[in-house]
Amino acid sequence: MMRVRIRFEKTEKMRFTSHLDLHRTWERTFRRARLPIAYTQGFSPHPKINIASPLPLGFTGENEIVDVWLENPIEIDQIQFALQKSLPPGIIVRDTQEIDPHQPSLQSTLESLEYIITLLKNEDNLITRIEELVNTSQIIRNWRGKEYNLRPLIYYIEMIPLDTFGRQRILLRLAAKEGATGRPEEVVSALTINPLSVRIHRLRLLMQDT
Repeated sequence: MMRVRIRFEKTEKMRFTSHLDLHRTWERTFRRARLPIAYTQGFSPHPKINIASPLPLGFTGENEIVDVWLENPIEIDQIQFALQKSLPPGIIVRDTQEIDPHQPSLQSTLESLEYIITLLKNEDNLITRIEELVNTSQIIRNWRGKEYNLRPLIYYIEMIPLDTFGRQRILLRLAAKEGATGRPEEVVSALTINPLSVRIHRLRLLMQDT
């Protein structure tokens, strides 16, 4: 069995594709490419596809990671070529490599996630709001009926230069460990900005070995 790690972009054309649909997209892509994807054993087998971190509906990302297991070894160049011909619009493969099938799961080695948040409407006093957020020790939020402190999950946050359209942007790095994952839309809300008035783009996933 062969384990292939793919780094890919989820672009604007796939922005409204859910995590589950993205999983199905990869399955269909491998089938179209006639690559022998492996399946789990048991009563209800499913393709062995592992996406490092769900990308919520409406988000884009440029360094996403998916591991796919194949039934038998194939040259990496052949895999890359077959995928390029079979990918749907909105998915771009950046890199493909073979890794040890026994390496830990992607989720178990994920440390943090980095985002760029673009405001569709510029806000007054944004630097001051960010400074106040950084200097507080508690940002109590509610997620699925449970309260939690968002502040320890924010590793850093800062304004970066405006984009080409003159829109304000925020660079944000959040914890992404089991039971302790920050959500960028919650940070946006904590800055008293409507999450529907921003675009969230995931810049990269930081693993234990990076």
